[in-house]
Amino acid sequence: MEHNINLESEISTHPYEVRLSRPTEDTLLVQLSGNWTLGKGLPSSGEVEQALETGQRVQRVIFDTQGVTDWDTSLLPFLKKIMELCDHHAIQVEEDGLPQGVRRLLQLAMAVPAKDTGGVSKPAGFLARIGNATIGIAEPGAEMLSFIGDTFLVFLKLLRGRARFRRSDLTLLIYECGAQALPIVTLISFLIGVILAFVGAVQLKQFGAEIYVANLVGIAMTREMGPMMTAIVLAGRSGAAFAAQLGTMTVNEEVDAFKTMGFEPMEFLVLPRLLALTLMMPPLALYADFLGILGGAVVAKGLDVSFMQYFEQTRQALSPKHFALGLIKSAIYGVLVAIAGCLRGIKSGRSASAVGSAVTSAVVTGIVFIIVASAITTVIYEVIGV
Repeated sequence: MEHNINLESEISTHPYEVRLSRPTEDTLLVQLSGNWTLGKGLPSSGEVEQALETGQRVQRVIFDTQGVTDWDTSLLPFLKKIMELCDHHAIQVEEDGLPQGVRRLLQLAMAVPAKDTGGVSKPAGFLARIGNATIGIAEPGAEMLSFIGDTFLVFLKLLRGRARFRRSDLTLLIYECGAQALPIVTLISFLIGVILAFVGAVQLKQFGAEIYVANLVGIAMTREMGPMMTAIVLAGRSGAAFAAQLGTMTVNEEVDAFKTMGFEPMEFLVLPRLLALTLMMPPLALYADFLGILGGAVVAKGLDVSFMQYFEQTRQALSPKHFALGLIKSAIYGVLVAIAGCLRGIKSGRSASAVGSAVTSAVVTGIVFIIVASAITTVIYEVIGV
């Protein structure tokens, strides 16, 4: 038996209509008809809300939309408000009477959590703050280890001849990391040789041993300062460029596009940069060694040590071993600088400020890697007696 209640809403100014009735004592039927589109005005759920608030023993709400001629998203807020109110009053809602498209959209709308508008939250406890700080410290380390592991796997694919990347990209990166870095490496290396010679000359001059400035500059440049200063220069130059390039690609969703198209970013983007910097670091370090020795020769000339004496003393002091140890360090530095730059670029956030932070972090991380690697390799050289 149908129990109609006087809740009909026939709005003449709008082409849509809402009728409420009670087919049974515990059921509220919402009948919709007409054209429910934004261009025709926004519907109001006030009558339905009033019926739910004032109606007694309403346990179920059903819909009848057979009279709806057209609808768009203007219907969703109307229905969503009704469903939220029913959920608040523990009233069952049956969506069978709604169009299938409306039901799917309602599922999406109801699945989105409410936005947190703020409010005073209880401060975390002491142990919780320690835990959060520990997680904040551990997460970057885990992220770095994961990236290094992925890099190692890509390198194994390269050894098996299965890595995919463009050879033209590798050639261009070698030119950018190598030839274009020569001017700044030349200036820095020459001045480092001059500084080392001046520092050594102040002490050696007291003993009349100015000639041994050649030993000091030659050994220091080949074993330590040449590779280290070259690596630091490239960390601020190539490492920062890698982070900026990959970070910008992340912001522009180009990295996501590579994944969608079936290209692995570690192979296509990281591997060429890693190879280019690793291949170019040893020749640049060797070039820096000779420029530093030349800078020391200029200072030695001012100490009444001829060029012939200086270079002959350098030849006696140096051996292929010193160059080899420095080149090993330079290759290690190249790998570390490339990893730091690519890691910060790939993991960059999706904003301009995030890219800037990634570049800064790449340079800092690269320099820290270089200093730590230098200390470790120096200790190892000392232990094995080379």
